[in-house]
Amino acid sequence: MSSLVKEDLEKKLFKPLSQNLYEFIEIEFSVQDRYYLCVSVTKNEEVKIIMVKHYRIGLDEKYEVTKKWSLNDLQMIDGKEADTDNPFFDLHFKKVYSLEAYSCASKYAFARTVNRLNHAYLKKDLQIVNFDSTYINDDSIWSSNNKDCLVLMRICFYAFNLVCLSLCPLPL
Repeated sequence: MSSLVKEDLEKKLFKPLSQNLYEFIEIEFSVQDRYYLCVSVTKNEEVKIIMVKHYRIGLDEKYEVTKKWSLNDLQMIDGKEADTDNPFFDLHFKKVYSLEAYSCASKYAFARTVNRLNHAYLKKDLQIVNFDSTYINDDSIWSSNNKDCLVLMRICFYAFNLVCLSLCPLPL
């Protein structure tokens, strides 16, 4: 489903703006409408963070840009609590925007993409706080194109180790 939405967003919104869409996540912003937080790169290699409202008119899907920021203006991404599984995070520009992602995994996917594009295009000191850095940085042993599956794999690995350790007999 998300790949179809991404294709539709690219075709109807980002290609006409001459931008490449790198990542989008669904955010909880309004009960009635669906909103996406998108990260794109312009032809001039400027990274943009764009909030898009998605709605339908009849059978036609429509997208409207509601907010647009430059990555250069982003000072910090605050994941709220690194030790809990929550979808809440703040984007610190001149104003702080409190957002709720659809899931904790999508919050991390957004932060990874912003971090990767910051290193590729801006190389500025972007603070990403209250996230588990193992899942944010690309230099981790768990890095891959599909990091959400690897996060789950790592959790399963730890759980398996705990089960194995609990079944081992204690030496007397």
